[in-house]
Amino acid sequence: MAKERGRPRTSTVLWDGVQRLLRGEEGGDAAGAPRSVVDLGGGTGGLAVRVAALGHEVVVVDPSPDALAALERRTAEAGLAGRVRAVQGDATELADLLPAGSADVLLCHGVLEVVDDPAAALRAAHATLRPGGRLSLLVAQWPATVLARVLAGQLPQALHALSGTGHRWSGTDPLRRRFDLASATGLAEAAGFTVTDVEGTRTFSELVPAACTESEEDAALLRELEARAARSPELLALAGHLHLHARR
Repeated sequence: MAKERGRPRTSTVLWDGVQRLLRGEEGGDAAGAPRSVVDLGGGTGGLAVRVAALGHEVVVVDPSPDALAALERRTAEAGLAGRVRAVQGDATELADLLPAGSADVLLCHGVLEVVDDPAAALRAAHATLRPGGRLSLLVAQWPATVLARVLAGQLPQALHALSGTGHRWSGTDPLRRRFDLASATGLAEAAGFTVTDVEGTRTFSELVPAACTESEEDAALLRELEARAARSPELLALAGHLHLHARR
């Protein structure tokens, strides 16, 4: 699972959604109960450390030994080494790495875009979750890539992303594929999940020049725009990423 190093940073919308899943607000679980969490493709632990800081136990599964070494340093510095465990392996190897039904929540962020077999990765995720367990699935969305390339004046890349296999913008695109709502939902449902909620993330963040958000006031306005757009059916197709909440 050769992860793209430019993995999406955790947006405010995404982090809020992950916290709702951890609290079990959508499934009637005991609010605030510690969860057993698997962060698939979690790399250096940017998200895992935040989850562990809330009191949860996290297993980070990633194929990169360098990323996992950085994860261990990061968790030690945060005083969370006892709550975060690193496991080297690929998404489709989960059955050999972790016991079936051992996780309450599984985070799969920026993984399906780069693995050899996205369907197999989701089937492995399904087996790792306990009955009633929750999946947090984040995927890159292709319409946003087309729009971003057009706005940047890269029209050949925009056309390639619109019509090419996997919606890649060229043969050098670091992602092997991108999704939309129908394809992402279809994959999750085919693996046995029930999608319970969908949010758009980074609807505007990739389009706004950095100079436009230098002040705290402008940055706050962008966060407000993102929060409102996340729940807008009309803007969902323009989101840079889709965050699917699903139940096993």
